[in-house]
Order: sequence, then structure tokens, then C-alpha cells
Amino acid sequence: MLYRPEAFAELSTSRWSEGGVRTAIAEIVADADEAFDHDGLWPADEWDGWSTPLPLKSLYVGAAGVIWALWALRQRGHACSRLELEGAARRTLEARRELPDLMTGVELPQPADAGLLEGESGILAVLSLCWNSDPSLADELHALVRANRDNPAAELMWGAPGTMLAARALLGKTGEERWADAWRESATALLERRDADGLWTQHLYGETFRALGPVHGAVGNVRALLDGGELLPEGAARRLEAETAAMLARTAVVEGGRANWPGAAGEPLVASDGQIRLQWDQGAPGIVVTAGSYLDRELLLAAAELIWEAGAHGSEKGAGLCHGTAGNGYALLATFERTGDELWLERARRLATHALEQARRAREARERGRYSLWTGDVGVALYAADCLDARLRYPILGGWG
Repeated sequence: MLYRPEAFAELSTSRWSEGGVRTAIAEIVADADEAFDHDGLWPADEWDGWSTPLPLKSLYVGAAGVIWALWALRQRGHACSRLELEGAARRTLEARRELPDLMTGVELPQPADAGLLEGESGILAVLSLCWNSDPSLADELHALVRANRDNPAAELMWGAPGTMLAARALLGKTGEERWADAWRESATALLERRDADGLWTQHLYGETFRALGPVHGAVGNVRALLDGGELLPEGAARRLEAETAAMLARTAVVEGGRANWPGAAGEPLVASDGQIRLQWDQGAPGIVVTAGSYLDRELLLAAAELIWEAGAHGSEKGAGLCHGTAGNGYALLATFERTGDELWLERARRLATHALEQARRAREARERGRYSLWTGDVGVALYAADCLDARLRYPILGGWG
């Protein structure tokens, strides 16, 4: 068994409608506008705010991620938030410096403050890339990127791979050589820590493991390295792609023309909690989204068929990007981009229709939205917008624009 059917729900029978999708995106943006508070930022979902001081400010599940999503939807012409977004981002940075929203009761990798998705780097990156009205903020981000080079967590959420994404984006925006230098420093350290089999040994939350996925694992690290483009030595990108594709072929679990991956190398597909994860942060969806451009084509299609067969996530996982329906849908969009087959775009749009309905039902039940990029409504809106545009732009990993 490659997934647990009981964790998934039958897809909505509603047909894809461009007008209906645009209306649903606008509703999500209007709800986020209405819920914003200068002091409290946005209300936090219980899961998002677990063991974390409120309000949430991070790029992952906090205000910075919501602000970036609203800005991106505006830039792409899909919805226009009425919030003064730069002011909201500055208030988010101020609030974080008043009370950092780092998880308590767990061992965090140091310097935790430098992490892109959970630390201050993410807020500074949003301010610097979207507005850059205060050059001193870019200076502070640059210092954090360099400080994060040897973070023991060699992964996107806390470690150097995440801050490499910010450095590469700032290089593209400013052309300043200091960003190239900072990126190369981190890339060199990251490659030195890579194991001979193409994986990285993580030291995170008091545990040691060798993850495969985009958040804490190999394909996320390779994505950050490939993002460097011309900053990589000649031939390095091709070698990384070939070696990572071979590693993914070795670690795939294939049954009946379908494929999934465990969370980490050497672990069974059935996790210690009894779950088989088929979601963006662990399992086939994240592998396809992040490594789809170089993954063995037969394996790519086997994974995509499994994701489509499973359908939409149930209420436990929800509609979001990290472990919900929209995150799985992005894998079908990635398959369309790789193959050019319109069937995969049609299927991605079916999941987008379902995810938007799923988010609306949850919003009605709690009488407010869920305000985060990776687990909340704005992430679903971005996915639906990418389905409208027929383009793969997974947030942050697929670019900041």
C-alpha cells in the first residue's frame, strides 16, 4: 500500500470555472484584509501556533508569509489587497523584535533567528525583495545569510539552503556581488556536508535523520543549489541532477505502476505513527514539485498517477500547501510543465477547484480564514492562480516574483 485511502476525500464534482476561481481568490484576499490587526497581525490556527508565542510573524505560518502572498497575487494581477502591505511587513518585523515567535520546548538549530521560513531572515527578505525602501534591512539580511552558513540544520526551513534562496533573489534584484559571495560561501559549505550517496545527515530538533523531501531533505537542498544557476561551477548542475535522480530512483517505493517515497532514507513507507504520507512536505508530491524537472520520467508519471488516484486530502490535512490538497495539486502542475500534456493541467485544476471549496467550508465553519502561507488560505489562492496561468511557481522555491 502506497497511501491510506481513508485519509483522502472524493473530489468535488464542481467543474473548473475561471470566473468562479477568480471570485474565490478575491474572497480569500478580502477575508485576510478584514482579519488583519495592527497589533495582533492575524489570528493563529492552533496547529500553526503550537508552542509558539503569538502573534505569528514567520514566512512559514505567520504574517510575513501572508503579506508576501497578498503582494504576489497583486503583482500577478489576480487580486488586489487593500492593505498597505509594506507597512504591515514593517509592523511584522517590529513585532518579531518585540517578541520572537520561535517554538519553545524543542531544541532549535542555531542561529535559529537566521532561518528563512521560521526566523527573521524571511521577514527581511520579504521587505527587501518586495519594497527595499530601507537599504539597512538588506544589510541585516546579508549578515544573517552569512551567519547561517554553518547552521547544523542543512535544510530549507532553518539552515543555509533557505537563506541561499534569499541571497540568490537579492543578487537578481540588485546585482550586488556581495550576494553572490554569500551564496557561494553557503553553497560550498552545503556541498561539503553532502554524503556520498547524495543525501545530507540532518541534526534537527534533537534527532538525526537523512530526509528526502523539500523542507528538511535532499531535494530541497538540491533545489537551492540549482537556483544558483551560473554561480555553480561548470557541470555541477548536471551532476547534481543526475546523482539526485539516481538517489530518488533507489529510494522510491513502486507498486503497480505507482510510486511514493518515505520521509527519510532507510525508513519504511509506513511512519512510526502509522501514517503513510502523500503530501508536499513528505512523500511523492514534494518530490515531484521540487525535483520534477530532472526526475526519471517514468517515475515522475508513476508518482503523479498515485497523487491523482488518491484525490484530495481529507479534513485532517486540509486544503493547504504543506500537507494538504493544494500541495498535492502542485505536483500535477509540475507534471504538466514537464510533459506538456494538458491532461495534467486539467487534473491540477480539478484539485484547485476542490481546494478552494475546502478552504471556503473551513472558513465558514470557524467563521474566519486560516492565515498562513504554507497551511492557510492564501497558499491555496496562489495555487489556484498558478492553475489559471498554467504555470508552476511553487511559493519561494519557484521564485519570489
